Amino acid sequence: MKMEKTQRKEFLENISVLQWIWSFLLLGPICIGLMVYLLLTCLWPLPVLYLIWQLMDWHTPERGGRRSSFVRNWKVWNHVRDYFPMKLVKTAELNPNENYILGCHPHGVLSIGAFASFSTEACGFMDLFPGVRSCLCILGGLFKIPLYREYAMATGCCPVSKPSLKHLLSNSGQGNAVVIVIGGAAESLLSLPGVNTVVMKQRKGFVRVALEFGANLVPVYSYGENNIFRQVIFSEGSVGWRFQQLFKKIMSFSPCLFVGERWFWMPYHRPVTTVVGSPIPVPKRPFPTQEEVDHYHGLYMESLVKLFNEHKASCGLSDSHELQIV
Repeated sequence: MKMEKTQRKEFLENISVLQWIWSFLLLGPICIGLMVYLLLTCLWPLPVLYLIWQLMDWHTPERGGRRSSFVRNWKVWNHVRDYFPMKLVKTAELNPNENYILGCHPHGVLSIGAFASFSTEACGFMDLFPGVRSCLCILGGLFKIPLYREYAMATGCCPVSKPSLKHLLSNSGQGNAVVIVIGGAAESLLSLPGVNTVVMKQRKGFVRVALEFGANLVPVYSYGENNIFRQVIFSEGSVGWRFQQLFKKIMSFSPCLFVGERWFWMPYHRPVTTVVGSPIPVPKRPFPTQEEVDHYHGLYMESLVKLFNEHKASCGLSDSHELQIV
């Protein structure tokens, strides 16, 4: 029986979700603006000292970062989870004596399912997979932003760069689950309610990395990720479309114009269920051939489709829903 939420609980959930959205969209610019402002005041030594320290600490994000169990266990993440609600589902064991690359689909507008499941403990990752550490890999440019980088590292995020992946999969021992949102910027523009389209036919870099370091591949699908916002789609060739393409070329991701249920940015109350599939054993090949990459890429796509079909009914989709891979 579903229990009614109190007004206080609803308020806390709304504020928590807004905090996360504003952090995702605005915290970076706010941090840059704050540093510039302080440089123009009598407090200028503070940003100068911080920037000197940041230069000395420049490579830390690519060396495992500085995750904080305190930040990952903030109660605010529980309120974010309950707002939709969100759930993390385990379908197979992950051996803590091995390393993994988890390919997460779809990107959605803000990838909130991936963040809640793998950068916080709100969905119980450590309880479901004891001995395994999840690390969500995001755009490396975000770790160049002063102050913001500390927040990102505290949640356990690391850059999705070759040096970072190499460190996580070869220098950090075993039991590492490196999470990569495969579709990236291109997939975010396909985020529409009721649509299940993933971009990965030509995304093979993560498979090559898995082979180089002998990391098992694990497909992950977040059902409902595309349902929490309604995106404004610009027709190809329009001014809005050209702006998105230019922004993507410069910044490596595309800005999405989206609307929510209320207050413009408040997401729709739609369940988001992130299902972690079964590992695909991958041999270690320091110099994998293209044939090997293509083979395991094909196995991964087959496993992803199988995972989607096996769990779509329990996650609220009809049998007619099919996963489209482009």
